[in-house]
Amino acid sequence: MTSLPITPADVRAAAALLHGIAVRTPTIPLPGDPSVIVKAENMQRTGSFKFRGAYHAAASLPADIRQRGIVGASSGNHAQALALAGRLLAVPATVVIPADAPCAKAEGALALGARLVTYDRASGDRDALVAKIAAEQGAAIIPSANSPQVMAGAGTAALELLTDHPEITTLVVPVGGGGLAAGSAVIAWELRPGIKVIGVEPATAADTLASLRAGHRVTLPSVPSTVADGLGHTTPSELPWRVNSRLLTDIVTVTDREITSAMEYAFRHLKMVAEPSGAVALAAVLARDLATDGGTVGVVLSGGGVDLPVFHDLTGNRTRRETARA
Repeated sequence: MTSLPITPADVRAAAALLHGIAVRTPTIPLPGDPSVIVKAENMQRTGSFKFRGAYHAAASLPADIRQRGIVGASSGNHAQALALAGRLLAVPATVVIPADAPCAKAEGALALGARLVTYDRASGDRDALVAKIAAEQGAAIIPSANSPQVMAGAGTAALELLTDHPEITTLVVPVGGGGLAAGSAVIAWELRPGIKVIGVEPATAADTLASLRAGHRVTLPSVPSTVADGLGHTTPSELPWRVNSRLLTDIVTVTDREITSAMEYAFRHLKMVAEPSGAVALAAVLARDLATDGGTVGVVLSGGGVDLPVFHDLTGNRTRRETARA
């Protein structure tokens, strides 16, 4: 793994830095199926795994650079993570967020003291906007995925899961920008040589799957439409791609219907709220048999940042409509 952007040692170093700051989130077996273990990152600070990478990256900056502030782009979860990192480290945080981002995520970032700058998801160039803000303010850019420090921080969730459950033989993680999958795969392969690491994407936003099939990064022709707003990427991030193209065993896709069914399952049976992007790995586990070796499956429930009306519309209303049709 020496040619990869991060190593298992980087993930372990991130875990040491995050100790006592990030929550060591619980693991929960599926009711009636103890061979599936859920890592509840929806219970992480700010409601998703993103806090791990954002704080680790910000805290790893030289003090003189960090004091100028931090800036990054996000569909919502990374925004809140950056905002909390800024507050904890006493530095200004600016987040560039889509104008249609879930209200709960935007309001969460504002409540934590971040400055919000919005852009149009369909026509705006968020990376150019981030670069402009960084140049004007002298702020350090902290990407949501394309950073060794962010990937290493994200990978600490898998480190905890596999440490707590050494019996796991298949690890299932969501794939958006790819940082969580990359950090998870690097540490998983060290802890469990031969482990299967399976990434999950929405069927309409499968840019990593398309890239793996092509043998190089490809760009989807348009911004994907999916209920999993945090995974609506058009191309894999460069650094995570270098890891994921080598270490992921497979990529599977799930439909919006499977995602919302997983959200409902988590609420009813795990007593947890999962956002659509956070539920994709669970959706894949519920929809198909991913442990063909008969072993134990670890699945990352990566976030719970969803507005109540949206959650109600995607789960409760759907259930009532299907009951009425039956």
